[in-house]
Amino acid sequence: MPPESLTCKECKAVYPLEAKYVCERCFGPLEVAYAATTDVDAEELRRRIQAGPHSLWRYRDFLPLTQAPPRDTLPAGWTPLLRADRLAERLGLREVWIKNDAANPTHSFKDRVVAVALARAKELGFQTIACASTGNLANAVAAHAAAAGLDSYVLIPSNLEEQKILATGVYGTHLVAVRGNYDDVNRLCTEIAGEHEWAFVNINMRPYYSEGSKTIAYEIAEQLGWAIPDRIVAPIASGSLFTKVAKGFEEWIELGLVNGTVPTMNGAQAAGCSPVATAFAEGTDICRPVKPDTIAKSLAIGNPADGPYAVELARRTGGGVDSVTDDEIRAGIKLLAETTGIFTETAGGVTTAVLAKLAERGDIDPGERVVAVITGEGLKTLDVVRDTFETYEIDATYEAFEAKVPGAVAA
Repeated sequence: MPPESLTCKECKAVYPLEAKYVCERCFGPLEVAYAATTDVDAEELRRRIQAGPHSLWRYRDFLPLTQAPPRDTLPAGWTPLLRADRLAERLGLREVWIKNDAANPTHSFKDRVVAVALARAKELGFQTIACASTGNLANAVAAHAAAAGLDSYVLIPSNLEEQKILATGVYGTHLVAVRGNYDDVNRLCTEIAGEHEWAFVNINMRPYYSEGSKTIAYEIAEQLGWAIPDRIVAPIASGSLFTKVAKGFEEWIELGLVNGTVPTMNGAQAAGCSPVATAFAEGTDICRPVKPDTIAKSLAIGNPADGPYAVELARRTGGGVDSVTDDEIRAGIKLLAETTGIFTETAGGVTTAVLAKLAERGDIDPGERVVAVITGEGLKTLDVVRDTFETYEIDATYEAFEAKVPGAVAA
């Protein structure tokens, strides 16, 4: 599936494969269009994929590069898909799987999208990589630019979690903290992108960047034995990941690599920043911008670019978009940790909490195979789990141990 052009999602206008992200005619978003593929030998294609590297580049045939992937990239992708039987039992479900993208090099799914965007940026001759970020993307851009020997600029809201700031600056990037929320940062970066010859991965490189999220779907299908799950539960910030996961399944169904239909797609948002969930609940595709106020800062995009497409996808597949409170997010983090041993950041707490809400409402048939996409590592948002457990401080004596630690008295 070689990349052929950029195409407007709204009016279908066609553009060259350049650093361009918005249609000049209708201002709609651009996405990569691929050359039509006929007479595909599905079995041979599966073998070629399985012989590839243990990274997202095993799916090179489905990504928007015109040359071989660069050698100086971090090995993003091919993260674990883990069966979570204890979580399923707690929720009253038969089969739940966790796609743990915290296992990526900088501990979030953003390594996927940055790897693809950076590779394409190098093909286009860019020497400087940049981004607007709520945290995880900042980590990934700084790290991948360092590995590739490129200069980088990372712009973030000034109130970002300290752990994410530290895990960005360490790579030697130009780190810029902007007084404002993510939408303020994004507007500033759009202006900068118009004045500097930089590859902003989530602005002028966005059509290529977003394609990296498809590899989550490819991996899930391959790891399930070339099968499609019944339902996907995934977080929504801009809506790009949510929609591109579905696109990945659609592409493989069309090529005959897997059989079936696109899974039921359930999106997860924080109540303090839920324009997509609100639009879905109100029966509209208009996602009215909001001012974020939530502990889930990695999902705090008040004006989501792909929000309308996420709403349409949820409706088309019989799914939905739900929101959860900050307390429910903390409970989701704890639930996932206690039942699977996976410590997730706030975005994963949102996803787990929505999964629990769907199960409690009876929206999920107990016989379904459900995959929850966990997009980030809990060490990035440590502050939210403070005071959620108890530590027993004792003197260094056995008597003190027995006296103060519950259940410690010998039989």
